Amino acid sequence: MAFHAYLLRCGDGSFYAGHTEDLETRVAQHQQGLIPGYSIARRPVVLVWTESFGTRDEALAAERRIKGWRRAKKQALIGGD
Repeated sequence: MAFHAYLLRCGDGSFYAGHTEDLETRVAQHQQGLIPGYSIARRPVVLVWTESFGTRDEALAAERRIKGWRRAKKQALIGGD
C-alpha cells in the first residue's frame, strides 16, 4: 500500500498540504467540502503536487515539512525545482 503527501491550490490561491492512503478519494472529499478545516472555505481546490511513500510516517513527515515552507518554496516544488 502506498501513502501520499499532497499539495492543493485552494480557490483563494493559498496552498494546503496533507497526506493520505487514498489520494483520489481524499481530493474529492476536499472538493466536496467533506474535510473540515482549512480547505472547506477555500474551495474549489486543485491537486498541484503529490509524492508516494512506503509508509504513513514518511508521508506525514513530508506533509509537515511542506507546511513549514514559505509560499515561494511550495511554488518551486510544484514547478519541479
